[in-house]
Amino acid sequence: MTYCLGILNHSGLVMASDSRTNAGVDYISAYRKLFEFCQPGDRALLICTSGNLSVSQGVITQLKWDIQNEAEMNLFSLPTMYEITRYVGNKMRGIQDENREWLERDNIDYHCNMLVGGQIQGEETQLYQIYPQGNFIQATEETPFLQIGETKYGKPILDRTLTFDTPLDAVAKCALLSIDSTMKSNISVGPPINVAMYEANSFLLQHGLQLRLGDPYLAKMRKLWQDSLRQAFDAMPNIEWEQVSDPEDVLID
Repeated sequence: MTYCLGILNHSGLVMASDSRTNAGVDYISAYRKLFEFCQPGDRALLICTSGNLSVSQGVITQLKWDIQNEAEMNLFSLPTMYEITRYVGNKMRGIQDENREWLERDNIDYHCNMLVGGQIQGEETQLYQIYPQGNFIQATEETPFLQIGETKYGKPILDRTLTFDTPLDAVAKCALLSIDSTMKSNISVGPPINVAMYEANSFLLQHGLQLRLGDPYLAKMRKLWQDSLRQAFDAMPNIEWEQVSDPEDVLID
């Protein structure tokens, strides 16, 4: 499994992912899940993938092939983010349909999800989540982040911390903490972690990093976060218990 997230902001976009694909007692594999496509001065695009690796890799390969061969429809020719997202969704649906019979015969889950974010000249920065069926939803000011994969452990910090006006550097830190919290509770999510930050109207992808297992910054961030959580927990007021005069008044199911 994996965990990817995208966070839309008035100042731009942050997208991040882990790289773990399979986890077991004696087998762990890692593949990149965050991909960048950029035409400086015209558009900057980011795509995250989760789910069946063969399907998601097939989609990314076809997207790159269409660009290299200057297909009529490709990531650099389509005029809007909406049309790009439809195009990516159709590619994903096509590969799933092409292999559906054989994968279903062997009870293999062939579904995958994707996040598509970025900006094209003449538009605002946008972020979409594509479902296995090829349809999609869009992030908004009220719901500025989208997640795919193992989402539940990393969601609370996003709910409590983020707004559409959170500074972009703080958004990036929040994304890393969300992934680290997920890694702490779920063995199927693990490093390397890839993060990209896009500044609105720059039409360049200038900020990116990869954090591997044991990276000093990741270790420092994890320790500070754990220490801060413990301090906040210790500062919580004690429970004010109600006094029970008659033990028979206490009902135990």
